[in-house]
Amino acid sequence: DRRRDSPAAGSPIQPIIKDIGEVYSRLLDHRPVIQGEIRYVVKEFEEKRGLRELRVLENLKNTIFETNERILPKCEQAMRDNLSETFKRLQAANAMIHRLQERECEARKLQAEKVMAREEKCIAHWEEFMKEQQNKRAEVDEEHRKAMERLKEQYSEMEKELAKYASF
Repeated sequence: DRRRDSPAAGSPIQPIIKDIGEVYSRLLDHRPVIQGEIRYVVKEFEEKRGLRELRVLENLKNTIFETNERILPKCEQAMRDNLSETFKRLQAANAMIHRLQERECEARKLQAEKVMAREEKCIAHWEEFMKEQQNKRAEVDEEHRKAMERLKEQYSEMEKELAKYASF
């Protein structure tokens, strides 16, 4: 129907239009070429690579399944066992450190008590020494006073005797 309705039907332009259509389909219509290239790439991909990706994915799935079902529970159990053992050891170490700290604190208290006792003894000794010094000072002062009195008496006697001779 199209050929009958077209204005160029039976005219000398018709072969030109046909040639233009062929040129257009060869130069500008790339669908057949692209479809052929797509078929070629898919064919090459399937033949050369085969089902390698599927095998890789299957291996990954098996590895993940084995990890989840076997290895992970073993690791969790080992971790629980080791953590409980480690926790027990830490508690024992903590208790030992606590005892050491208590002993050190007691030793410090004893040392402080000894120092205080020495200080009190030194203070008592110092006070006794100071009392002795005061007593000795008092004795020396008393002796000095007595010596001064004796000297005064002696000088007064000497003055009296000198007064006797001064009248000459």
